[in-house]
Amino acid sequence: MPYWASLDDDEVYMRVGPSDRYRIAWVYKREGLPVKVVRLQQGWRLIEEPDGTQGWVWNQLLSLRRTAIVTGDDEVSLLALPEGGAQLLWHVEPGVTGDLGDCQDGWCQFDVEGRAGWITQDRLWGAGAP
Repeated sequence: MPYWASLDDDEVYMRVGPSDRYRIAWVYKREGLPVKVVRLQQGWRLIEEPDGTQGWVWNQLLSLRRTAIVTGDDEVSLLALPEGGAQLLWHVEPGVTGDLGDCQDGWCQFDVEGRAGWITQDRLWGAGAP
């Protein structure tokens, strides 16, 4: 604990407590969104979002597939190699999610629907240690 996970359905309910008897605090409609799991309780997982918001999700609606979300206020470059002077492949806007590959020396492989390259790790929430 904690560990990274991602939403495994295109509709996931976040609840205020660890049971379907608790009210729904939020409805996610974004499969693949990264979350940090911070606590376990009888099939439920207390998750945390990038802004620190926490709530409970049924564990079967989570996947161990590693994803990340681009953070910051401006676009970030997705590069061909893990180095600052590498060929620019794409500009990626904050809020974009993608599959996370290996990370090394402050860079992570990042794939957004087949558009893959390297992005600086400090612009990704869901990369590194949770």
